[in-house]
Amino acid sequence: MKYAGIDIGSRTIELVVVEADKITYSLKTDTGYDPVSQARGLLKTISYDRILATGYGRALIGSCFDMPTITEIKAHARGAIAVFPDARTVLDIGGQDSKAISLHGTGKVKKFEMNDKCAAGTGKFLEIMAKTLGFDIDEFGAEALLAANDVNITSMCTVFAESEVVSLIAKGCNRREIAKGLHNSVIRRATGMINRVSLEGEIVFTGGVAKNSCMASVLAEKLGRRILLPDDPQMMGAFGAALLAGE
Repeated sequence: MKYAGIDIGSRTIELVVVEADKITYSLKTDTGYDPVSQARGLLKTISYDRILATGYGRALIGSCFDMPTITEIKAHARGAIAVFPDARTVLDIGGQDSKAISLHGTGKVKKFEMNDKCAAGTGKFLEIMAKTLGFDIDEFGAEALLAANDVNITSMCTVFAESEVVSLIAKGCNRREIAKGLHNSVIRRATGMINRVSLEGEIVFTGGVAKNSCMASVLAEKLGRRILLPDDPQMMGAFGAALLAGE
C-alpha cells in the first residue's frame, strides 16, 4: 500500500509517499501565488492508496481535492517520532508560524504552544532581516555564527525590527553581529515556548528554519539540551501526514 502526505506551507509545498513506513518518493516546490495549481502539479507525479493534507493551506487543498486533512502539529509530531522514537519534544519553525510540542511516550501530542499571530520568530522574519542586511537566506545562519559578539535587538515586531536594523547599519554596526542578535531574538521566543511545554530531554527541530545552522547551534547552547535534526527537516510534516494516512 502507498500512503501520501502533502504539506502546504506558506513558502513551500512538500509531498511524500511512503511504503512500509519508509519514504519512497519525495518532492518539493514553491507555494507561489497559486498553491492549488502547484499542488495539482505535484499530485500528478504520484499514485497512492490514501493521502492526508497538512500545513498552512491544508483547508484550501482539502476542499479543492476532496482530501482529508490533519493539523501540522500532529503531522510534525508523527514524523519526528518516526525518525527519533525516544524524543519527547518537537520544535517546528516554518515560514509563518512556530510550534513547540511535547509528546507522550506513545508519540501522541501532550501539549503545545504556537505562535501564529505575527511573523516574529518565524522563517519570514529571518528572510526579511537577511535581505535587509544583504545576506542570502541560505548563508544567513552561517554568517551569524562568525560574529564575535551580538547586537541586542529590542523589537520582535518585524516592521520595527527592520527599522532597528536599518538604524544599526547606519551607525556602522557589524552586519554579522546584527545577524547574530536577530537570531538570538528568534531563539528567545522559541526557548520560551519550549520551556512552557517541556523542560528536559532531546528536542527534534523541524521545518525550514531548522536548516539554519545558527538556530540549531544557539538553541542547544541556550537550552543545554541536545537538538536532533532530521536529514530534511522540511519534509517532516508531509512524512508525518503520510504515516498517519496509513494508520
